[in-house]
Amino acid sequence: MSWWPLDAPALAQRAQGMPVPSRGAFICRGMLGFTLVSIAGFIPWAVFGKWFRGHGGEILMYVVCAMVFLLLSGLMLHRLILGSGSRVRFYKLFTVAFTAYAVAWIVGWISLRGHVGSFVGLLAGTGIMGWIISAAFGAPAQRWKIIAALFLCNAVGYFLGGVIEGAVVDLCECSGGISLTKPTQLLIAKLQWGVCYGLGLGAGLGLAFYWSQQEARQTLGAMGQERVS
Repeated sequence: MSWWPLDAPALAQRAQGMPVPSRGAFICRGMLGFTLVSIAGFIPWAVFGKWFRGHGGEILMYVVCAMVFLLLSGLMLHRLILGSGSRVRFYKLFTVAFTAYAVAWIVGWISLRGHVGSFVGLLAGTGIMGWIISAAFGAPAQRWKIIAALFLCNAVGYFLGGVIEGAVVDLCECSGGISLTKPTQLLIAKLQWGVCYGLGLGAGLGLAFYWSQQEARQTLGAMGQERVS
């Protein structure tokens, strides 16, 4: 996959003289960056969901959500790739990986619906994403670990967000709730789901990019470059 290129020698060459982030730094970058992206990515559903029902339907809404994720992820997450020129390389890789993930999730959800559809969609989506990321970095030895991290972190964030969203919606229907209008409460509930989703998949992405660049990090460490937390 020379289109990127993200092999260890190329990464180490571009990252010479730069601090090497620790695993914790990768995870924090992934969680913070992707949470901000996720909040924006949930807005088409949370704010314009009713509008999409009469203008293109559910599929178009999910496509728009995916486009928001793709446009903003490079801005917020490109530092997950070591070295200079990371933004363009991140956009190339993440556009392919997240598009494949989104298509797999949409197919799983629309075909099966409910928790089963979500589970199957997440499993298929993170499996494809993990395979693409590990292949792009030339890190097949890390593939299953990357896929497991992406799936587990994503599933925890997604399903926890759904539970919280449902709890807030139930609160909206009870008398004596918080002093906000019902539409505002529902909007907050949906965006809270976006926060949980972002934290979960963001943590998985941080681990995925950390493990994918293990060989490059080892090369830089042998050259005596400083690790930052």
